Amino acid sequence: MFPVKYNMSKVWVLALLILYSAFLSKGTANVSTKPSAVNIGAILSFDSIVGRVAKVAMQAAVDDVNSNATILNGTKLNISMFDTKLSTGFLGIIASLRLMASDTVAIIGPQYSVMAHVISHIANEMQVPLLSFAATDPTLTSMQFPYFVRTTQSDLHQMAAVAEIVDHFQWRDVIAIFVDDDHGRNGVAALGDKLAEKKGKISHKLPFRPCNITREEINSALVKVAALMESRVIILHIYPSFGVEVLHVAQSLGMMQSGYVWIATDWLTTLLDSDPSLFTSPAIMNDIQGVVTLRMHTPDSDIKDKFISRWTKLIQKENPNQNPFGLNIFGLYAYDTVWALAYALDALSKDGGTLSFSNDSRVINMLTGDILHLDAMRVFVNGSMLHKKILELNTSGLTGQMMFDSDGNLMHPSYEIINVIGSGIRRIGYWSDTSGLHTEEATIHSNSSERLYDVIWPGQTTQTPRGWSLASNGRQLRIGVIVRVTFPEIVSRIEGTNKLSGFCIDVFTAAMNLLPYPTPFEFIPFGDGKTNPSHSDFLHMVTIGAFDGVVGDMTISTNRAKIVDFTQPYINSGLVVVAPVKKLKSSAWAFLIPFTPMMWSVTGMFLLVVGAVVWTLERGTNDQFRGPARRQIVTIIWFSFSTLFSTQKEKTVSTLGRFVLIIWLFVVLILNSSYTASLTSILTVEHLSSQVKGIESLIASNEPVGYVKDTFTENYITAELHMDRSRLVPLNSMLEYEKALKDGPGGGGVAAIIDERAYMELFLATRCEYSIVGKEFTKSGWGFGFPRESPLAVDMSTAILKLSESGDLQRIHDKWLTGMACSSEGAKESIDRLGLKSFWGLYLLSGIACFIGLLCYVIRLIYRYNRHSNSNLEGSSFSSHLRSFLSFANKKEAGQKDNCPCTKVVVDEDGS
Repeated sequence: MFPVKYNMSKVWVLALLILYSAFLSKGTANVSTKPSAVNIGAILSFDSIVGRVAKVAMQAAVDDVNSNATILNGTKLNISMFDTKLSTGFLGIIASLRLMASDTVAIIGPQYSVMAHVISHIANEMQVPLLSFAATDPTLTSMQFPYFVRTTQSDLHQMAAVAEIVDHFQWRDVIAIFVDDDHGRNGVAALGDKLAEKKGKISHKLPFRPCNITREEINSALVKVAALMESRVIILHIYPSFGVEVLHVAQSLGMMQSGYVWIATDWLTTLLDSDPSLFTSPAIMNDIQGVVTLRMHTPDSDIKDKFISRWTKLIQKENPNQNPFGLNIFGLYAYDTVWALAYALDALSKDGGTLSFSNDSRVINMLTGDILHLDAMRVFVNGSMLHKKILELNTSGLTGQMMFDSDGNLMHPSYEIINVIGSGIRRIGYWSDTSGLHTEEATIHSNSSERLYDVIWPGQTTQTPRGWSLASNGRQLRIGVIVRVTFPEIVSRIEGTNKLSGFCIDVFTAAMNLLPYPTPFEFIPFGDGKTNPSHSDFLHMVTIGAFDGVVGDMTISTNRAKIVDFTQPYINSGLVVVAPVKKLKSSAWAFLIPFTPMMWSVTGMFLLVVGAVVWTLERGTNDQFRGPARRQIVTIIWFSFSTLFSTQKEKTVSTLGRFVLIIWLFVVLILNSSYTASLTSILTVEHLSSQVKGIESLIASNEPVGYVKDTFTENYITAELHMDRSRLVPLNSMLEYEKALKDGPGGGGVAAIIDERAYMELFLATRCEYSIVGKEFTKSGWGFGFPRESPLAVDMSTAILKLSESGDLQRIHDKWLTGMACSSEGAKESIDRLGLKSFWGLYLLSGIACFIGLLCYVIRLIYRYNRHSNSNLEGSSFSSHLRSFLSFANKKEAGQKDNCPCTKVVVDEDGS
């Protein structure tokens, strides 16, 4: 049997009557400070698997509370249970109205989310807390329903667990099959949000009517999934009453075979736990083989084990003639809900709260005498206080710790991940909101290195399904290949056959072979073989469904990425400039080329400066730096240039002279090394020169530029480089390239060609009179294209990365794109002469050393002169002092230390 759909018009009419009656209420209060009994209600569907179990569990909980003297101070709980049959709305409203008329302080239930939405409006007005152990719709804990309390896990957490399972197996698209009511729609909406956080999505939603659905409707819906949809990951979020029927139809359609993934929410484990006889039914177990499902996790405990051992006796006590049925997870939550309510009532009583109700003495005449007794309905005055005590609970029960977060949801949610295998089920892991997927039984932290144990998927396979398939079963992938007239190394037909070969073909085939699943495909050439086809027309074939993917020299660009999804680039191929080049011939003056003229000039100047500084510092104590003026000039020049080779015969004896010289010799060492390296390169490596130095010089000129027709290059040149279109010359073949470059701008040709590096390297392989000038000025690459949101784009990207890491991609590149005649010549660049900017720091260091040496020398000389002239030139004029100082500086210093002038002997230059 399926749930009966309720009449919404009747629901809202009754709800409006209730709201109006509550608004008019201001009558007297019925107060009981210490009542002997407290009335609570329960709204269940006794014929459902959840309601049947919950009825027994709640009655057992009431009996346990009433027999416990430590709680409620002797007040007994009276529970009234109402059976809503399989209705999800109308009968639940009737039951809630009857409970409101009997001084009920709280209602446990309802078990259906749809009914909870409606009854929550009544609970709000009557201020009666509504505790549901089975309504898992995430939106019920919104601020719209302040008196609703969910005492079980929210589907928000369950869908987070499902999304993490999907992400764990690297699937991106799923199909959601759900019941089209508040429970199903809001649960699937939560799933969509959680998948979006993992970069996934629901590619298709398949809603079922919440009642009276037929096998024909199920069959029709699943046929569409199998035939028209690529995703093979199916999330089943429906009711237990017809969930197995959906899986049975799927089995008959061949949708429980290898390649499919079925993830059922906790309805399946609820069904299996409630009816253990299903495990002995070969037909049912065959229909659900390989399904992954979830179950709310409850930690093991002594009180839980004792309750499970009592279960059979509890069933017999409740209804001796009823067939035994299993205890499901909702039964445990129903039991804990009664205890949670008892604890809250006890806390309310200890805080001085009273159970008081108010009625309305002016209820309108039309309600008096109604069979629903609406006139007898009372507002629970302390309902808000009781609701607060419930949310403040921190207790433990059969399901573990019961404590609510700020949103009104149970804290520390966790789920078991179950796999249906053979004639039973196997736990393959856990999910918790703090640890995600793990294999250890932990709800907060897990140290497990594994996230899930191996899964046995439909078709009895352990290989993880790829999660998608072609829309038409059995069809090969149609891969379009753009065939160009030029550059057969990229893609070309094998003469005399319909087969294709080339660099792109080999890379694509190697990547397909690395996919973790077999994917048959066929190449379909695009192009007449006489002219180069348009890339825009080629990509358009993907958008209209003619091709399932495209292969060729497809540069990844922004505009193209809006049409198809590209893979990871399998070759880098930015734009470069190719121009004619001339060889630089060696000459007799080649030895001057390493340094710029300025560099030569500054070096020569410093040689003389350093020589003069050292001569100045040494001449007072070193005879080798003294003598006639002509001789000293020769000494300075000889000493300066001999330092280049460290062959100076003059020895430095002063400390300051040695200091200046050691710094200069360090500078000379660097200069010699740089000069030698540059000259070696000039004389041993062939260099080329070109009038075009790169893209900057080409933009600055007005000369014509060649490009390849029907590629993205034309748009880039005009839109990004802002070249005038009148300068552009379209070219279609390598012969046209060569002719245009050979003729040059003066002969109707071009100054340079702009194209992708991969093409130009092939062009230059046998044409050594042309070369790439300047640097590559864009960063782009080639990729394989697939329809938008195709899973193959991601999987092929992973395969390309594997090819790159293993070195196979480079080997394929070397096979097709290198090894030609001119490829061994390497990059041909113009000579970079060494300029002053590379060495000014060294010259600055040497200049500072010279300045410091001269400064110290002058200070010392002035000091000595003052000591010498104090007694000899007293009262003389300035000119006399100056002549005396110059004469003193020109004399050679000899004898003792400076602090003993009495023993010092000063000699003239001639030695006297």
